[in-house]
Amino acid sequence: MAKTYPTQAIILKRINVNEADRLITIFSKDYGKQKLIAKGIRKITSRKKGHLELFTLVKLLVVKGKNLDLITEAETVASFPQLRKNLNRVRIAYLLAELIDKLTAENQEQEAVYQLLLDNLPLLNSQEASPDLILNFEKKLLELLGFGLPQTISRQTLETHIVSIIEKPLNSKKIR
Repeated sequence: MAKTYPTQAIILKRINVNEADRLITIFSKDYGKQKLIAKGIRKITSRKKGHLELFTLVKLLVVKGKNLDLITEAETVASFPQLRKNLNRVRIAYLLAELIDKLTAENQEQEAVYQLLLDNLPLLNSQEASPDLILNFEKKLLELLGFGLPQTISRQTLETHIVSIIEKPLNSKKIR
């Protein structure tokens, strides 16, 4: 693989490290889930800061590193602004991101899973966000990853099934 590579990804998670850096978990079509480091992103002068927000679709230029790859450039493709104006939609987006983060392995190409998330974020962003969005997302995600589905399918049985797979409770709360 080249020393630098471009990718288009969705930001799943961010963790502050050191004084000004951030560990960014992304999900891309070509590389699946990756943990990347964004140096100096928490500085006021950082040009990447606004592009690396949660649930944002971004174009990245990444440099191979010893332990973690480094984000050198970031450009927003879609930010889904309506999603951020509604607390319930933000909670659903957190849930979708957490499900993908917990159920997928790092550095494994998962084009169908990427497309599933990419299809659902605009739905959450639109006014017509369906109440069945979470249920449909969970069912499709489990099928794509080969985990199978429980005998009876409801929000509760799917949640129980997912918790049994990841062996710990989900941090994001389900919306009832």
